[in-house]
Amino acid sequence: MAAANYLPSEDQFLCSICLDVFTDPVTTSCGHNFCKNCINEHWNTNDQYLCPMCKTVFNTKPELLINTFISEMVAQFRQSAQQKASSSSSEQQESKPGEVPCDVCTGTKLKAELGKTEAEIQQMIQKRRLKIQEIKHSVDLSEEDADREIAEGVQVFTSLKESVERGLNELIDTIKEKQKTTEKQAEAFIKELEQEISELMKRSTEVEQVLRSEDHLHLLQSVQSLNIQQPPPTKDWTEVSVRPSSYEGTVVKAVVQLEETLSKEMKKLLESELKRVQQYAVDVTLDPDTAHPKLILSDDGKQVNHGDVRKNLPDNPERFSKCVNVLGKQSFSSGRFYFEVQVKGKTDWDLGVARESINRKRSITLSPEDGYWTIWLRNGNEYEALDDPGVLLSLKSPPQKVGVFVDYEEGLVSFYDVDAAALIYSFTGCSFTEKLFPFFSPSLNYGGKNSSPLIISPVRVN
Repeated sequence: MAAANYLPSEDQFLCSICLDVFTDPVTTSCGHNFCKNCINEHWNTNDQYLCPMCKTVFNTKPELLINTFISEMVAQFRQSAQQKASSSSSEQQESKPGEVPCDVCTGTKLKAELGKTEAEIQQMIQKRRLKIQEIKHSVDLSEEDADREIAEGVQVFTSLKESVERGLNELIDTIKEKQKTTEKQAEAFIKELEQEISELMKRSTEVEQVLRSEDHLHLLQSVQSLNIQQPPPTKDWTEVSVRPSSYEGTVVKAVVQLEETLSKEMKKLLESELKRVQQYAVDVTLDPDTAHPKLILSDDGKQVNHGDVRKNLPDNPERFSKCVNVLGKQSFSSGRFYFEVQVKGKTDWDLGVARESINRKRSITLSPEDGYWTIWLRNGNEYEALDDPGVLLSLKSPPQKVGVFVDYEEGLVSFYDVDAAALIYSFTGCSFTEKLFPFFSPSLNYGGKNSSPLIISPVRVN
């Protein structure tokens, strides 16, 4: 019977993340227990779904269910602790005024207090040991990221270096080949001219010999027999010339080829980068309490478009009153996060993130200074990053789906054309000091021309 009332010590009910008694305890498939919120927040702020205890890596985020057995044990433990505290309080109240406790009682109470102090110290030690493990693990992850980036950088720059050397060698060979062709043509002309000169000199010698003759009859016979009055057959060289080879465009062509190679390498890099940032995908839904009254939100909170009718909604502090904007329900104050939005069929839209303290009751200016990190489309083909100052964007093709990535600590907000795996624009060197919310504006529908909704899409990593 005594065993049935036995409860484990408090240490066995402590979450290894928050180091407090379990709240909504869940168990991972590797057999370790955590508070549900603790493990979810841990996974949301880390690169992998990793067990903090045994470092087991899960390919996908595990589905976590409350461990009812541990929950019941925790409830019994808390009830027992409260009863002990109540009993101790009653004993103290039953002490008679002026009564001096005996040494045994005093010693027993002192030992109990010291035991409690020791337990607290051990708990503090355990917390710090876990923090050391967390820090070491962060360093290990950082080292892995650094090694991967270095390896990728070496590979890319080696490839570029080889391309440059190959392009330079091809350029030199092309120029030398052109020069060799010119030299061969000149040599052929010179050889032909020298042959004609030789024939002419021979005829000249013959003419000189005849001219020296004093015998007129011999002179006449020689002229008739040798036909020296006519020069030997020769080529008309008046229009013949050797034109220097033209090298215009040769270097430019080589550089264009190098640029094409660089573009291919850039595309590979961007595809790899997009896959990495997609690992930080979060589930974003629209917050109806922030939506302008003319916006129409889907029931699942994934789509928004502009309607002509202003709905009668409470003018709560969170709601945009002047501009047709809406925020996501989810906020982020650390780590990295990523989401994708379909913009297909629209002529106007705004996308990005906004800080919590933005003014929602007046006309707004989209800029980092006012708490917005956004890009927009206007008139179907005018893209701009709303930076300080704004930057007009020249895109090769209109994006159908835009990815938004934020690294809070790094101060980075990047936008991607998901289908083309191309970087649209990056805000860098940002200073974030408060919560950030996903920001959306489908803009006005302009009589149906811009009626397509913005759609928060599930992230699919290829």
